Amino acid sequence: MTTKIHLLCDALGNPLRFIITGGEVADCTQALTLLENHNANYVLADKGYDSNEIVDYIQKNGAIPVIPPKKNRIEQRHYDKEVYKERHLIECCFSKLKHFRKIATRYEKYCPAPL
Repeated sequence: MTTKIHLLCDALGNPLRFIITGGEVADCTQALTLLENHNANYVLADKGYDSNEIVDYIQKNGAIPVIPPKKNRIEQRHYDKEVYKERHLIECCFSKLKHFRKIATRYEKYCPAPL
């Protein structure tokens, strides 16, 4: 009954790509699809995207992952805390999107394919 919006933004907080899934879907399952065919110097994400597969994919594509490690990670990774402060731009993007009633109340439950 719930939905989740997975969103990719540029360095200015402008939306580039999004995927709508059911609310039970984990964030990390959509990361590689969102990052596909996008080049960046840094990839900022929250702890929900902390997995070896995602970090390896980001590094393989020449970017630096700025993802805080989960507390249950055996070996804690280092991440740039100063660069991570810029992740607020994605939250600002979500805030802007919520000005549109259909998105804020999530009336639209169907999205045919990732954009």
